[in-house]
Amino acid sequence: MVTSAQANEIKLNYAFFAPAQTFPAVQMDRWAEELHRRTDGQVSVNTFPGGTLLSASNMYDGVQSGVADIGLSATSYEPARFPLLNLAGSLTGIDVNSTVASQVVYDLIQEFPADQLGLEGFKVITAFTSEPGYLHSQIPVDSLDDIQGQEIRVPGDATEVVEALGGVPVGLGQAETGEALQAGVVDGYVGSRETLMDLQYARSVQYITDYPLTNVVFVAVMDRQRWESLPEDVQQVIDELGAEMAHFAGDYLDGHIEESLTWAAEEHDVETVTLSDQEAARWTEQLEPINESRLAAVAEMGLPAHEFHERMLELIEDYRQP
Repeated sequence: MVTSAQANEIKLNYAFFAPAQTFPAVQMDRWAEELHRRTDGQVSVNTFPGGTLLSASNMYDGVQSGVADIGLSATSYEPARFPLLNLAGSLTGIDVNSTVASQVVYDLIQEFPADQLGLEGFKVITAFTSEPGYLHSQIPVDSLDDIQGQEIRVPGDATEVVEALGGVPVGLGQAETGEALQAGVVDGYVGSRETLMDLQYARSVQYITDYPLTNVVFVAVMDRQRWESLPEDVQQVIDELGAEMAHFAGDYLDGHIEESLTWAAEEHDVETVTLSDQEAARWTEQLEPINESRLAAVAEMGLPAHEFHERMLELIEDYRQP
């Protein structure tokens, strides 16, 4: 005999492109557990990290076509789809941790219309960010002179950034980066600092330059029609989890980065290099034209780029308050 609880059981498939040990996937598992618990077992979530159901290149299309109920990806993988939203990651020189940045991007998604953000047709489940990328190098870089001609592995948004600083950007996948560092094919990389421990990059670099570059915005979505098919009480729980998981993901990553930095210093003597105020101002001066051109390009599309940027900075200050 089928009980009413069994008859009403809901199963959701949740896809993500990166491995299970990465911080977005840790968030995904936590979300699945919390949803199951808060719905008294009514909703079960099958998680598919590591690109086992959908990859970064087809994540959002796969959600729309019903391959997965929920998909989590990075806006920087589809910049043409999310030009306004991606500004939350592609602007440089913003000194902000992942906890603050994650809550800010979640709020921005609530405040700006879905069609301006490239999210029409979707229900946003949660959103969060990495910390800014930092330059990791084999030699200490405490001035622009030091980076001249250095071959640096970069994510997409950082290509122009490294060029503006005088480095030579090299586009490599994460899987290739470790070997390239060990073989001396590249002199360093731009990335979040948990990679020192998680990907063992501390074996190949000795220094981190403490200047924030671009970061990565992650958004988890459900197709709007699939969302509307869920019972109201389940929708309510998912809505409650949205802001909570933005904070959880950021806080988890920041704590993990502290562990990574301590481990890298103790096990591999990795040091953090702090720029002088004068030198940091030189870096900002070199990079400001990139910020301006990125804002202008999005504004030319008829999107509120400058309003988005100003609101982002306001929210950062709000969340920084003790």
